[in-house]
Amino acid sequence: MSKLMKEQKVHDLRSALALLEQIPGELVSTDVSVNPTAELSGVYRYVGAGGTCMRPTKKNGPAMMFNTVEGFPDFRVVIGLNGSRKRVGHLLNYPPERLGFLLKDSVEKAIAPVVVDNEKAVCQEVVHLASDPNFDLRTLLPAPTNTEEDAGPYITMGLCYASDPETGESDITIHRLCVQSKDELSMWLTPGRHIDAFRQKAEAAGKPLPISISIGVDPAIEVAACFEPPTTPLGFDELSIAGAIRGYPIELTKCLTINERAIAHAEVVIEGELLPNVRVREDQNTDTGKAMPEFPGYTGEAKESIPVIKVKAVTHRRNPILRTTIGPGEEHVNMAGIPTEASILDMVERAMPGRLVNVFAHTSGGGKLLAVMQFKKAVVVDEGRQRQAALLAFSAFPELKHVILVDEDVDIFDTDDVLWAMQTRYQGDVSTVFIPGVRCHPLDPSQTPQFSPSILEVGTSCKTIFDCTVPFSLKSHFERSKFKEVDVKKFLPDFE
Repeated sequence: MSKLMKEQKVHDLRSALALLEQIPGELVSTDVSVNPTAELSGVYRYVGAGGTCMRPTKKNGPAMMFNTVEGFPDFRVVIGLNGSRKRVGHLLNYPPERLGFLLKDSVEKAIAPVVVDNEKAVCQEVVHLASDPNFDLRTLLPAPTNTEEDAGPYITMGLCYASDPETGESDITIHRLCVQSKDELSMWLTPGRHIDAFRQKAEAAGKPLPISISIGVDPAIEVAACFEPPTTPLGFDELSIAGAIRGYPIELTKCLTINERAIAHAEVVIEGELLPNVRVREDQNTDTGKAMPEFPGYTGEAKESIPVIKVKAVTHRRNPILRTTIGPGEEHVNMAGIPTEASILDMVERAMPGRLVNVFAHTSGGGKLLAVMQFKKAVVVDEGRQRQAALLAFSAFPELKHVILVDEDVDIFDTDDVLWAMQTRYQGDVSTVFIPGVRCHPLDPSQTPQFSPSILEVGTSCKTIFDCTVPFSLKSHFERSKFKEVDVKKFLPDFE
């Protein structure tokens, strides 16, 4: 990492932005007024969304700050902070191609968060209580509507923090939050999420579940919050992973209106309660049948009946900055994908040390559906172990749909190189392994009986291994052409 990054310590959103301002091409801003309804996301789609977003879009474009948001003179909005792997490397002060290893090690060296006094919590510099008759989320926060057919404004980068009502153990996760009224948010919880387990316990007891939503935080927290079981089992606080990344505990503070904690350095905190036995139709205000754009590149269907958060207060820093993201963008790839890589690296390394060289949760799968695994066959008995590694990857991350296996001479971060391996080291009839009838991610629209007769129930997939590795006995016949090693800078001093 550069001297600049060593000197610039990232500890919150503002210090992250300050760092990016010093690195050419990583952050742009505009003073032109932008409408948060569809226009803001429409602009960033061209500037730097990438990922699975509708084309044309720009891959590895800069993060973008909107300094003037129509109807919200007190707020700025920033988008795309984690929108390139290189930029995440800057923000976490680690080589981009090794980020999965950083996250894996951080799980093992977790540092638990600490609670600080409210007086030290910048997130509570300004307080808005829902009991105030003028309180209205719709006019208070510039939550964007990503497309013109969305169910409404969405909080897309809200770090939701809640605790098990029986054990007191806490969890932090990013969820889809739609603004439904002046003091209500709907919350879609995909099956298996830990906060939903806490909610169900509270609901069974007839009690609300206190929940805080921290927006605009240290990017290390945004990435760490995207870990899933089995790497982070029920009761594992992912804030401790962010603490390990930074080398010190993340600071929480007590909320003002609920019995929960929030991230002390957040730009904005929403305090509320998940209500027991209360459900709402996600698109009740629009009747579009649509929710918002999601990571596979399609707009998710509005849910018929999902839980409701009753908001008690909103607190924020002076001159606040709202964080948002585009669902089908490179930002989701990095936040979801790097923890996925860490989970796979950890599980395979435990089973067969030294064989899995690296893994990339590929952009085309939104960081969830596709993993490219670089496997080294060192001895003859390693033949076949590459497929065992793929099976372990499905166990490490259950929402994974496809695995592409490649040899150690293939650059897993270069799709052209991966597809080269598929064209020259793969035969469909012997190099493909099908595992039908397995539960996958609910947002994959191809998981229906209408798409495939092998699918008996919506939400199951045929998981597939594409083995693009050379059989060990044939490795000498598949050596790439070797070029002379030279010092390019002798000819082009500014070459990067």
